[in-house]
Amino acid sequence: MITEAGNDPKVVGLVYIAAFAPDEGESVSSLIKDPAPGAPVPPILPPRDGYLFLDSAKFPASFAGDADRAKAEFMADAQVPWGVEALEGAASRPAWKTKPSWYLVAKDDRMIPPAAQQLMAKRVGATVVEVPGSHAVYVSRPEDVARLIARAAEASKDGARPKRARLHPTTR
Repeated sequence: MITEAGNDPKVVGLVYIAAFAPDEGESVSSLIKDPAPGAPVPPILPPRDGYLFLDSAKFPASFAGDADRAKAEFMADAQVPWGVEALEGAASRPAWKTKPSWYLVAKDDRMIPPAAQQLMAKRVGATVVEVPGSHAVYVSRPEDVARLIARAAEASKDGARPKRARLHPTTR
């Protein structure tokens, strides 16, 4: 989403949180079509009326494995369907090619493999923070997510490009 929305002139930098960062012509579908051997496979159910859901029974372990169990189960029950066509939407003009970017890699993600996140972050040239956490790292480690966003906002105040050094997250 931010890969395209980031082209708005009001956007000065991009922060990816365990997310896809497609290049021109890439879609989520093209990025997930050839998973590495042993990579986790998200529990996506067959489409219903053009929409996709994650299997609610597998959702907590796959999406929010480090979140409080009750919260993960609530997230499974409250998930919003996403359109099948969203998988095919190809990036046309990635904003990360012209704007500074930051990327939080969730090292325990079972939706987007951490190795894939690291490759996308490297390709983007992002300032990278790696933290233990599931795909729902914004729920389980909100302090680390907020810290990265604050650093990106501070670095973007003057329109300066971030240093490409690895930032060190806090530990729990």
